[in-house]
Amino acid sequence: MLKEKWFKVGTGLIMAFLIIYLGTKVSFIFTPLVIIVQTLFPPIVVSGILYYLLRPVVNLLEKKMPRTLSIAIVFLAIGGLMTAAVFIIGPELQRQYNLFMENLPAYSKNLQEWTLSMMDKEWFHRFQENDYLSVEKITTYFENNAKNLLQDAGLKIASTVGFVANIIMVLVLVPFVLFFILKDGKQAPTFLLKILPKKHQGEAENILKDMDEALSAYIQGQMIVSFCVGLTAYIGYLIIGLDYSLVLGLVAMVTNVIPFIGPWIGTFPAVIVGLLDSPFQALLVIIVIVIVQQLDSNITSPLVMGKKLNIHPLTIIFVLLVAGKFGGLLGLIFAVPVYALLKVIVSHMYRYLKLD
Repeated sequence: MLKEKWFKVGTGLIMAFLIIYLGTKVSFIFTPLVIIVQTLFPPIVVSGILYYLLRPVVNLLEKKMPRTLSIAIVFLAIGGLMTAAVFIIGPELQRQYNLFMENLPAYSKNLQEWTLSMMDKEWFHRFQENDYLSVEKITTYFENNAKNLLQDAGLKIASTVGFVANIIMVLVLVPFVLFFILKDGKQAPTFLLKILPKKHQGEAENILKDMDEALSAYIQGQMIVSFCVGLTAYIGYLIIGLDYSLVLGLVAMVTNVIPFIGPWIGTFPAVIVGLLDSPFQALLVIIVIVIVQQLDSNITSPLVMGKKLNIHPLTIIFVLLVAGKFGGLLGLIFAVPVYALLKVIVSHMYRYLKLD
């Protein structure tokens, strides 16, 4: 019985749960480790994403020159592109910011008029008659908690300062981490394989290879798709004459990183800006967004992403729901690639147990 597969697997699971349980009883021991992980996680993740984006270019240049020189050329090219983007996009962003500040009083006036018109509606008066949802109740609540809100505002400011400091630290560390990952990244699998027994090295090598291909396919494909979505949205907003088209296009590009949910998040600001102009402009915005999403669903994503991850859309939706519940925005962003990696590991472990 001791040599049966089910007994080995069951014993392993029991030991894993026992270790986790004992770890919760001495959690203070792991506090320094948690701090180290929280500190190193952002620069390592950002560097890893950039690694998969830049690795094909570095590998291509390496055929003509040493790898270190290839990395240096790629870094210089990125610096040049960023500088050009600042000079090309920067003035337009400044113009749109100034336009927003000029239109802010008009937006405020429109919002006040809309609020007053809503207060005249019959349903609003019914809302006020509700003891639990009346305006007086809400106003009293905020007045009673004004002091706490001010204290929380102070904490928010302090946390914002800490967040900015962390962003600066990440920006400083990422180039150094990225350089060494691009330079020595090929040696990491070899180092990991040496730790394992020789009889397991072949299967472990296959797992690492499949994990690498899954991450590479997802990151490179998702970035290309997001860029195309942002560009087409920007062009569409320009055609209909929507204000802040560049900013809203960038919002669409960034939010598209989150599968399924992201495009809807990026839609909301554009519709609001359209409504501030006129209902017809909001309708045009919705038409543009529908066209952009149709192009993405039927042309861009199938061509770029294909079926490399082989994950059913319904599975992605369930994964996003669970990840959003536990991890918030970060959970939504990393849910699909983490699931793809776990899928690779589980499939290989299942095959290994069958062949063992």
